[in-house]
Amino acid sequence: MSINAARACACHSALEWDGRSSQARFYIDPTTGSPHIHNHQVDEDEVIEVLEQPGEDRAGREDSRVALGQTASGRYLRVIYVPTPEPDCVFVITAYDLTGKPLAAYRRRRRKKHQ
Repeated sequence: MSINAARACACHSALEWDGRSSQARFYIDPTTGSPHIHNHQVDEDEVIEVLEQPGEDRAGREDSRVALGQTASGRYLRVIYVPTPEPDCVFVITAYDLTGKPLAAYRRRRRKKHQ
């Protein structure tokens, strides 16, 4: 799904989650009827944790953003999202575990940043 398609269908295929200081809407997988992040065994609270305190947040494709971070339980996640026109609100496309070489590179960048 393209980012523009995600924006176009956001009002019909998103689950709203009102967090502590931000709001997130989650892409709903049409085959399961639940947020797509659940396909990766990620829950909404974990996504919000990473979005509220990302270790890195950089530009992605087609106006999307990529947040990398660690949850309070120690899990490293990559969250793909699109900022919405509303302040403090994002549309989360997907989120999944950060593993292997990408995780090693992230940890290396974090260590270098804190030296």
